[in-house]
Amino acid sequence: MNVITLTEAVAGRPELVGGKAAGLGELIRSGERVPDGFCLTTAAHERGVIPEREVAEAYAALGGGPVAVRSSATAEDLPFASFAGIQATLLDVDGVDALHDAIGKCWNSLHGERAVAYREANGVDQETVRMAVVVQRMVDAAVAGVLFTANPVTGRRTEMVVDAAPGLGTGVVDGTAAADHYVLDGTGYDDRGCLTPAQLAELHRAGERIAAHFGPPQDIEWAFDGDGTLWLLQSRPITTLFPLPPPTDRPQPRIYLEFGHVQGMLRPVTPMGMSALRVILAGILGSFGIRAELVDIGGRLYADLTDLVRDPATRKRLVKLMAVDFGPRAQAVVAHILTDPRFAPVPGRRSGSAGFGPALRTAPRAVAGIVAALARPEAARVRLFAEIDQLRQRAAAGPAGLGTAAERLDFVEAQDPSTRYDRIIWPVVAGILTAALPAELLKGVASQAELNTVLGGMPHNVTIEMDLALWRLAERAGAHRELLGTTPPAELAERYRAGTLPEIGLAAFLDSYGHRAAAEVDLGVPRWAEDPTPVFAAIANYLRVTDPEQAPDRRFARAAAEAEATLAELVSRARRRRPVRGRLAGFLLRRARVLAGLREAGKFAGLYPLRESRRQLLLAGAELVDGGRLDSADDIMFLTLAEARSAVRDGVDQRALVARRRETYQRELRRRHVPVALLSDGTDVEAALAPTAATAADALRGVGAAAGTVTGPARVVLDPATARVEPGEILVAPTTDPGWTPLFLTAGGLVTETGAPMAHGPTVAREYGIPAVICVPGATDTIRTGQVITVDGAAGTVTVHREGT
Repeated sequence: MNVITLTEAVAGRPELVGGKAAGLGELIRSGERVPDGFCLTTAAHERGVIPEREVAEAYAALGGGPVAVRSSATAEDLPFASFAGIQATLLDVDGVDALHDAIGKCWNSLHGERAVAYREANGVDQETVRMAVVVQRMVDAAVAGVLFTANPVTGRRTEMVVDAAPGLGTGVVDGTAAADHYVLDGTGYDDRGCLTPAQLAELHRAGERIAAHFGPPQDIEWAFDGDGTLWLLQSRPITTLFPLPPPTDRPQPRIYLEFGHVQGMLRPVTPMGMSALRVILAGILGSFGIRAELVDIGGRLYADLTDLVRDPATRKRLVKLMAVDFGPRAQAVVAHILTDPRFAPVPGRRSGSAGFGPALRTAPRAVAGIVAALARPEAARVRLFAEIDQLRQRAAAGPAGLGTAAERLDFVEAQDPSTRYDRIIWPVVAGILTAALPAELLKGVASQAELNTVLGGMPHNVTIEMDLALWRLAERAGAHRELLGTTPPAELAERYRAGTLPEIGLAAFLDSYGHRAAAEVDLGVPRWAEDPTPVFAAIANYLRVTDPEQAPDRRFARAAAEAEATLAELVSRARRRRPVRGRLAGFLLRRARVLAGLREAGKFAGLYPLRESRRQLLLAGAELVDGGRLDSADDIMFLTLAEARSAVRDGVDQRALVARRRETYQRELRRRHVPVALLSDGTDVEAALAPTAATAADALRGVGAAAGTVTGPARVVLDPATARVEPGEILVAPTTDPGWTPLFLTAGGLVTETGAPMAHGPTVAREYGIPAVICVPGATDTIRTGQVITVDGAAGTVTVHREGT
């Protein structure tokens, strides 16, 4: 079957007709007006020879004359990859010979450089892709363009967006034409530009019909001919939209805040990991008397803040509450929402609190623990690490008597990751408070950059100690520099597991830190002890440091010395200008030098029981593999506990469900932008805000999080597992968590797209004394590896230098 009419193009058989033809066939079957045409199927492409007679007959059946010839690959117009403009489209093709030539160009475009790179970026198997070709009668367009049935910039599903220009729509699609831009919400239509209000209304109605038919929001190409008749030329899913929040019967609209960037994590969480995270956060919030609905949106954890926003009492404190962990981007979003009349306070409304009981029960312990830590910080620190060591020993011993998958699932479900560890949590809270409060006390006396310097080189930080331990390991492994520096990290990891690598002390390092990883709060993520590939990548980076002054331990020592000197100068200055506040600020900052480094300890401790839960789940998964209900042991991480129980108890085969979820997970791993906050209609609140003007030409604005200025080549890193960062390069990343921090030891500076000044990444950057600017929107897209940039941690700017400057 080489040639079929578009009416025969079946959506259920994209492997024969490709994505574009399948979409056109669906439009025709739904009653929409589509130019007549035919499809040269993938069967012809597989043979490699154009069936000239069949093509000529189909062309003659159209009446000859000008036609549009467009690619319709099997990997085109997918829900996650549009291939817009990537493969060939040829217009006004006239005559059989020209048609044959155009078909050949479409076939050749399948293996063009851009198409190959796009498929690779979207995880599409290059070997399985085939090309069909759509041939349609040309529309004599008076005006044409594109219609998005949801706003592609803000994500708002209640708006449609139209871009239009006179004549053919190619200039609108490829961005070369000056297009008239319309935003339609169904309440009225502009009488301006190249479209009339009646045409805009017709497009809006068509968008409603097509979106209802296909389900997902659509990207539609259209044209009005000289008679004013609307023709639809293509419909495909909008691939860039972030998923909608789950449906709810609670009052609309609702506002959801993303939690992952607090932990320096924007990648999706596995379903099993999401289950654990929800329990952890619900327990922590509940202990303080707060009940917040936690929801999974696109594999990320969001909290429904609507009730808190509408509560007259809590809304007053929300912006300040965002400062410590959620950061300035979240603050800006919440400040904007508080001005939105749809979220106006409701008199008498109570927020989603769990009542004052839990908070009142917690308060005495909190006060006692914080006061004790402030009074005797060294003793509090000793007790904290003793508690962590006991927790480690208990987790290492493992549960006794677990022999079946059902028993292992019972064990995991019985774990309470939110269990209160008073000896751990309250010294950590005390450290956070002592680091945060002096900024208010020293307003007008000390700059934020000076305070950031005081918080550098902080002792007792388990993440810093981990990084320095890895540095010392690399120093001792110098004799194997060639092997460790030139062999791919994944190959080194495989050889380590096989026992064929020289002894470098890695086993001892993993014994202490093997329960860590990037995105380590996700139960479904392998730990370094399971896959040490990222550790070998970090060792290779360290072995490239040849300047003794750039050695991480020396940099840390310099940061500590500068912190102590700055602290002494600040206290002296503050006492002269504000005696009472100066003394209090000095007391807090000195305590911060002992306690603030403990911030990482709470999470570090919690990873031990998570590791044991993961081990038990993998053992349960292995049993399910033996029973034919999973394909691999780690498939269990793509189930919830309830679904795993169904497989164990009822024999449910979960392999198809896991395959679908793995596909979705891999797609979400490639997503570059995760909204800080979402509305229930899909609006990315931050994207809807007016853009902030740059401070100077070529300058990107962010938030200074670690003092200092550095100029150097950028290194854009999206995955730390195998990243190479040369000494002095400036690390540019979407976000960072403790699993990223080994890269900091060779980096000259840090730029991230999200975060908060007291979050993991900026905290560690201060420890090493490397300048850091966080919350720079789109940094990994704007900055390219190798570009020379200047990071100013005081001004909060990143300047991209033009070549030659």
